[in-house]
Amino acid sequence: MIPGKYFWKPILQKMVTGQWKRFQMLPCKPSFPVNLKKTGLYLHVPFCKNLCPFCPYNRIEYEEELFRIYEQAVHEEIEMYTPHLKDLDYVSLYIGGGTPTVNLAGLLRILKHLKQNFSLTCDICIELHPANMDSECLDALKCAGVTMLSIGVESTSDHTLKAIGRNHDGKTAIDSLRRAVATGFDSVNADLMFALPGQTIDDWELDLKRVIAEGADQISTYPLFSFPYSDLGQSQKIQNVKRPDNRLVRSMLNLTDFLSDKSGYKRCAVWSWLKPSKKKFSSITRHHYIGFGPSAASMIGTDFYVNTFNIRSYAESLPHKRPVALSMPVNRRLEMAYWLYWRVYELNIYQKDFQSLFGDDASLDSVFSNIFIPFQLAGLIAKENGGYQVTESGAFWIHRLQNEYSLNYINRLWGTCRRNDWPERVEL
Repeated sequence: MIPGKYFWKPILQKMVTGQWKRFQMLPCKPSFPVNLKKTGLYLHVPFCKNLCPFCPYNRIEYEEELFRIYEQAVHEEIEMYTPHLKDLDYVSLYIGGGTPTVNLAGLLRILKHLKQNFSLTCDICIELHPANMDSECLDALKCAGVTMLSIGVESTSDHTLKAIGRNHDGKTAIDSLRRAVATGFDSVNADLMFALPGQTIDDWELDLKRVIAEGADQISTYPLFSFPYSDLGQSQKIQNVKRPDNRLVRSMLNLTDFLSDKSGYKRCAVWSWLKPSKKKFSSITRHHYIGFGPSAASMIGTDFYVNTFNIRSYAESLPHKRPVALSMPVNRRLEMAYWLYWRVYELNIYQKDFQSLFGDDASLDSVFSNIFIPFQLAGLIAKENGGYQVTESGAFWIHRLQNEYSLNYINRLWGTCRRNDWPERVEL
């Protein structure tokens, strides 16, 4: 029997995806649908000089020899996919980690290979760590065609940064943001974390005011997700952290909304505020994307798949063209649910966007009326011309729902893949 507090989860799954049963990911070699015309690209660089204990992503301490193995394998994976992907329309290249610039020369070689093989003319976006982005690095990235940055500021407070295990201080974070803005990229996003251990509302206000003063084009705010309370978090020895209080989370989000609006930013997603004249930086809202590197995921409409997490296993698999550890078929209804999830995250759900992807006969209200009606009654969304708008209250509760999603889906998949290079099955 399902415990009471989890009873809503299978009900919500049924409402969104149309099925009660769990999803299964199994070993499988991916294939590319002939109707795939437009996609994003993702490169995962799983190396860091300091392993922050709160980070859930696949990363490992940097070693030069291991990076060499990784780089060679990525080049092989690029060549493996080139015949299938060379004629597509690319909407963006996103580079995440880890710390992508931990070996700048190696990263630039991979970036050059991707640009050559796929004739990229799209935005190139990268995540940066404040301690690994001096002026020389920023100039090299801009020269290589990088257009958008996201800097993991996390906090400008020394005591908060120490509490979450960061290896830099507040001055380093602010200086890195200032340098990035001065270098002249199309958009510079500052990531900030809130509801952290020992962090007060005054600390949070100071963080916001500092990144606004330094001219960040976008501010993205993240709570302490549930990973630390999961088996993934336990494996990282985070055992004495309490779940953030809903009232504190809401107060901090309200303060973010107030200060951002006062400074000319507009909310562009559940977690993000943007200057109106700037491009929006987003790592996760492409409908289709293809990933390179260990643990990189791909979503190509007919399938969702994820590469093995272990760097050596990933490298050993490339001569056999089998880096994918797990794959899951994606039917039309599930693809629609995936689309809805990220449109809700972006606060706008438009019929025209739905039809452009799923055909002129596709109707939001027909497919998702069992969600939209109760959500409207609860004040989470409001109907407007051409679709729906997520309300302020809706944005808060979606924030919390995504926390549960992280615990129940991402944690289960990533936790299994961390423990086993080639799992036989994962149920979600």
